[in-house]
Amino acid sequence: MTDQFIYTTPLDPRATPLIEDLIHEYDSRYGDLFDREGAVVELNRYPPEAFAPPEGNFLLLLRDGETIGGGAFKRYDATTAEFKRIWTRRNLRRQGLARRLLAELEAQALRQGYARIYLTTGFRQPEATGLYLTSGYRALFDPDEDLAVRRKLPFEKVLGVGKEPVDLARAGPVSTSVPAA
Repeated sequence: MTDQFIYTTPLDPRATPLIEDLIHEYDSRYGDLFDREGAVVELNRYPPEAFAPPEGNFLLLLRDGETIGGGAFKRYDATTAEFKRIWTRRNLRRQGLARRLLAELEAQALRQGYARIYLTTGFRQPEATGLYLTSGYRALFDPDEDLAVRRKLPFEKVLGVGKEPVDLARAGPVSTSVPAA
């Protein structure tokens, strides 16, 4: 069993399982809060170019060629990347895949010159909240407030310093094999 990170685009056919499952996940957790179009509107809020180098990136985790996870980031400001769409296949959760995706996205954001990560998750995603809190992210909200009123829960993390940014505008696709957990 071989796991492999690849940097690609949301338009890559291998991204389809990620996008379809996110639509299902968001609709099942937040369907009563969305308008008629639901999660499809949320997932199409940003054009694919927002997740392209040099200001963003789109990551898939493949296992033996099959998509099992993914995530993306885009520019939030000059020093901050905003993480979006972090996902692992439902039947493979609780195996550390999301933590590996998060670490890889952080490393790539750092390589692209970002010093800080900003992200939000929904109030009906306690698993994501737990992941971020145990991965060094700081909650930018009061956990004692009514999270249902807030809806979006923002987090931040300051990344390491001293790494040279990589000019990915000139670099081709990246593929990195990693041992399966």
